[in-house]
This record gives sequence, structure tokens and C-alpha cells, in this order.
Amino acid sequence: METRRDVIVETALLAERLGYEVFSLAEGWGYDSTLLLTEIAMRTERIKLLPGVLSVWSRSPATLAMGASTLHEISGGRSILGLGTSSRALTEGLHDLEFTGWTSKLREVTTAVRTMLDGGRAPIDDSRTARALKLGLSPKPDLPIWIAASGKTAIEATADLADGWYPLFLTRERLRKTAAEINARRGDRAPITVVAGPFAVADPDPVVARNIAASCLAWYICAMGDGYARLIAGQGFSAEVDAIRVANPRPSPTHSVVPPEARSALDALTAYGTPTELKAQLDGWSTDADILGIVLPAGIPWETIEATLTAAV
Repeated sequence: METRRDVIVETALLAERLGYEVFSLAEGWGYDSTLLLTEIAMRTERIKLLPGVLSVWSRSPATLAMGASTLHEISGGRSILGLGTSSRALTEGLHDLEFTGWTSKLREVTTAVRTMLDGGRAPIDDSRTARALKLGLSPKPDLPIWIAASGKTAIEATADLADGWYPLFLTRERLRKTAAEINARRGDRAPITVVAGPFAVADPDPVVARNIAASCLAWYICAMGDGYARLIAGQGFSAEVDAIRVANPRPSPTHSVVPPEARSALDALTAYGTPTELKAQLDGWSTDADILGIVLPAGIPWETIEATLTAAV
């Protein structure tokens, strides 16, 4: 959700220099992530690029496939396509579409995109007289699709259709449990790539780091619809979610708070502290993911971004 384009690009360049494997850029109601990742692709050589994630409501399957294929070519085969169901607030408030049947929409769009990337024709309504078309580009069967999912039916769709799983705000315990369920459902297919980790902040002053992480968590709980609040409450933090909501009647992305009685949720879902403290916390997360993701809160100073990426690597 970062809105400083120069900071986004510099973060990606720093990540490449430090040896990170993937740079992921979220898309909400600001920048078109595929366009910004194209700019980054032109200035990098090695790091993989992920729009993490694109809403299945915001573009047609054909447009998603064209964008992913184009970025894959421009980057020399370094792109990954991230898909998710987004939220009611964004789907209805930005795209003016009814947010209903989201899991079936996820399955439908992911299946169609995969078909077209593999060189097949666009699945179209049987009632139409049009001839189904293929993309006028070479097939990209090696282009991975990662899905962001947390609910039961969406996770089932992820197990059935995706190459990678990209959750947010799961505890390490829930992450391990759900990854095992996904791979059990996949049977003899290759295990899914688990890409996960906490919002992370490093600062020489641990209080500063904690306050940034707390503000980010509280903002997602209080201002991003009910989905994140329900997800976090359902992992044993119902009282903590209620306390955070009470403490933030007018939530701000940079000035929200987590009261002391909700500290357990903060510690379970984020990582923060001095660079040394952050690294120690991330060492635990690294055992539960194939690719350890660190999520940067929006709007933080460049010095904090640099300290966090350097400590985490």
C-alpha cells in the first residue's frame, strides 16, 4: 500500500543488491503493480517479481494472463503471478462489482489464466457465438501462480490450482497446520511453495520499531474491512482484536496503537525490535516457510526500510 513510487523502486533495488529471492508489490487502490514491476524489471537483473496480489475482480482473466506474460518476457522469465479474492471494500468500493461467490470466482479466474498461459483458448460462456481466442504470445507454462488465501474454501482452491501459497496474518502454528492440509489435499503432486512471514520492522530504538508494527497491525484490523479482524480473532485473539478496535476509534495507518492487553497478538503476527532482535525473531519463522517473506508497513522512513531489509537478509 506504499504510495511513494521512488521508495518502492529503491526498495526493490536494495533487495536485489542484498540477495533477496523475490520482490512482491501489493496492489490496492493506488499504483498498478504490474506497471511498477515493469519499471523495476528494467532496472534489475536477478530478483523475481511478484504482483502480490492482484484481485480476481479487478481484471479479466485474459488481461491478467496478458499482463503476466508481458512482464515475464520483459523480465527475462522472472515474473510470478499472485492472485487473491481481495475484499468487499475494494471490490465494491473501487471496482463497483458485487462481492459474492468469491471462492468460485477465484477458481474460475485462476483456471482461465492458467489455461491461457499454457497456450490454450480463453474459456468463454457457452451461450456466446464468439470464437474463443488464444493469446498472441508464446505459451508460458513455467510461469508460477501463487494464491493469497486464508479461508477454508479459498485454501482448497489454492491446493488444487496454485504453485505457491501466499498468506498474511497467520500465526506460525496456523501456518504449519494449514500448509500440511494443503499438501495432503495435493496428494502425489509436488508440495506447494509456502511463502509467508510477518510484518517486520527494525530500528535502533526497539520502542520505535514496536510502535510502527503496532500501528500497522491496528490499521489492518480497524480500517481494512472485517476480513483481517475475523481472521486474527479466529486464531485465538478475539479479546485482543476487540481491545485494538476500542483503542482506535479513528484509526490511522501511522498513528494507531495496540494496547498492552493485546500485546500477544502483536508478538504473534509481527516481528520488530533492534536489527539483532528482528533477526532472532525471523529465524523462528524461517523454519515454517519455503520462502520467508518480510512485509514492510507503508509510509515508514527509508532508514527503517534499509535497516529492516539488511537485518532480515
